[in-house]
Amino acid sequence: MEHLRSRQHVVEMCRTLLERGYLKATEGNASVRVPGYDRYAVTPSNYDYARMRPEDIAIVDFAGKQVPGTGGSGLAPSIECGMHTAIYRERPDVHAIVHTHQPYASALAFLRKPIPALTDEQVRFLGRSVDIIDYAPAGTPFLARNVRKKMSSGANAFILANHGIVALGTDPDRAVFNMALLEKVSIAYLLALTTESGKVYTIPDAIREVALTKLRADEKRIAAQITKGMPPLRVQATDELPSADAVAAAAAATPAATGSSDGRGGQDVAPAYAISEYPDVPGIMRRLKALVDQPVRGIRHDAMLDVLGYFEHKCAGSKELTDRAKVRIPGGVQHNLAFNYPFPLAVDRADGAYLTDRDGNTYIDFLQAGGPTILGSNYTPVNERVAAVIAESGPVTGLFHEYELKLAETVNRFMPHIEMYRSLGSGTEAVMAAVRAARAFTGKKIVIKVGGAYHGWSDTLVYGLRVPGTYRMNAKGIPFGATSQTREAFPHDIGALRRKLAENRALGGTAAIVVEPLGPESGTRPAPRDFNAKVRELCDEFGALLIFDEVVTGFRVGMGGAAGYFGVKPDLTVLGKAVAGGYPMAGGVGGRADVMAVFGSGLDGKSGAHIQVGGTLSANPLSCAAGYFALEEMARTNAPVIAGRAGDRLTKGLQRLIDRFGLPYVAYNQGSIVHLECSGVMLLDMHHPVKLLRENKSRKQLMERMGAAYTAHGLITLAGSRMYTSMADTDAVIDDALARFEQVFALVEGV
Repeated sequence: MEHLRSRQHVVEMCRTLLERGYLKATEGNASVRVPGYDRYAVTPSNYDYARMRPEDIAIVDFAGKQVPGTGGSGLAPSIECGMHTAIYRERPDVHAIVHTHQPYASALAFLRKPIPALTDEQVRFLGRSVDIIDYAPAGTPFLARNVRKKMSSGANAFILANHGIVALGTDPDRAVFNMALLEKVSIAYLLALTTESGKVYTIPDAIREVALTKLRADEKRIAAQITKGMPPLRVQATDELPSADAVAAAAAATPAATGSSDGRGGQDVAPAYAISEYPDVPGIMRRLKALVDQPVRGIRHDAMLDVLGYFEHKCAGSKELTDRAKVRIPGGVQHNLAFNYPFPLAVDRADGAYLTDRDGNTYIDFLQAGGPTILGSNYTPVNERVAAVIAESGPVTGLFHEYELKLAETVNRFMPHIEMYRSLGSGTEAVMAAVRAARAFTGKKIVIKVGGAYHGWSDTLVYGLRVPGTYRMNAKGIPFGATSQTREAFPHDIGALRRKLAENRALGGTAAIVVEPLGPESGTRPAPRDFNAKVRELCDEFGALLIFDEVVTGFRVGMGGAAGYFGVKPDLTVLGKAVAGGYPMAGGVGGRADVMAVFGSGLDGKSGAHIQVGGTLSANPLSCAAGYFALEEMARTNAPVIAGRAGDRLTKGLQRLIDRFGLPYVAYNQGSIVHLECSGVMLLDMHHPVKLLRENKSRKQLMERMGAAYTAHGLITLAGSRMYTSMADTDAVIDDALARFEQVFALVEGV
């Protein structure tokens, strides 16, 4: 049976109306708009409200026809469907309608007396006045036509001449409230008329217009969610979700990996990648634009109080610890991912797909430390082998260690385009080194990045950070000289990128173009399928190096990385996160041997021939051994693909929930990188500076509050908008997570 929730809303409205005495026997009717469809659920014709069940509710389209094949009892809809249809077609802000024959308002229907603006509450919710709709026989097109004529007033309550009333609302609760408010006002007006007719005073015009302005703003906000929205993706309840368990079972039945370049353990096995189907980028961008065009839509105020109550009562240990930390640590935490609303959680234990905080609360972990733990957190087989190495050498020696070579050889096996590899301390360090290498190799100075991308916090590339077109907005503390040779191209605009390259040629040329191959911020603005290939062509044409920042995508997209998936060979590749399996000092840069030669170290008699990079803890035995064992284990288990199917299952399930609840949110994934956009704040840019300045704060707050609501329901995400799945995310884990997301979505305004 389709649209169960909308049917349930209608039954609940009828129960409330019966309990309050507004409905009797079979008189009157009620309906609820089906979110995301041009349909509504409506009470059946001539049916006892006390016995009504969800399956008895009819589904009618905006042409006034009953929709076949939606399940249920098949009862005929109310004869007043024409009136309901007319209202929904004319008023996109209306999500629920009540038609009753309540006594006091009906008395005014017989008198044909409109109700003037008696109170500011009346105007705030019902409109400037409660008008009379001209008489027409019940259930006829004439009545529907008369109702439609009145809809332009924007009022939410009308008296039907010699018939009853109709009350409208932005949701079922509001429709019932407006109906009850109309009856209260009707009683007062009738008493006033019978006491001293002709001496009924209304509220001052100025107060009336202020209240009316608030009503119009609400209606405009709700209407925009419909008129500017897009129909959600249809993932039917009967559709089978992708299975990570099936991939894991197939991997377990495959002979152990030999470390071949395909990453699957056999020379004849084709490379496997986490992205089962590349996303429809134009479609996603249309949906994201529609989301940004609409007003924000987040957790209801009452529900948000419950969310904050969870943190206050269930997370007291975390709060006490992080409050203490503020005395010695700026902001109380040391990692950007930990700055969560309303306060950071202190985690005591990580295990596979779960985190446990200081207070003993357990969460499904879709943060996965920001992406490195593709095998799942605290993976025992890697930990044990790393411990054996460290027991012999300690975590650092300062001299050469075998696992430096083993890691470099393993990276080359899986990513043959990385002919040489240099281990460093982090992704930020690796990006710095790659840019320095590109400038040294080409003799050119200018570097171009894609606006909005994140490449760490080095001086050169904290430019156009997160918000395209903002140049140095986030460059506090960075001198202008540090970014004077950095340029920014708007995301995925090949024409703009070509123009930048042409401009730079007159200034000495471009040393490198740095890209996140899936798109800025790990695909928050997903890159078109052919984007990287086109950038490669431009680099070849203008003599620039192509640098792939694969800190996130390296090994998460597949053992061949994004370069292998897209079939594009960069000159330099930056790795991080997974390259050390979640252990510290995770960073490095690799690529063509001739370019990598500028990193040469040692006493080779070529003073000044090499760029200066280093670090006491770079390439230490702990990190290199952890990276080597983790990569081998990822290849053996096919972890990237298992994690990718978990991402597919999570995304499809989220899309199904978004459809069911009629939300404007956008869910999509690129393998195990899952995006759930509820506010669209990451899609704001300087192409629309007024909108950026006006809405950035409110949209960011919504994202933070959604993240808090997810946490209060046992889900850890990255800033409430991104999730990383791992091999530990079985089908059961994902299904549990989807049940929790369902609980959160049920708390959203208008649901």
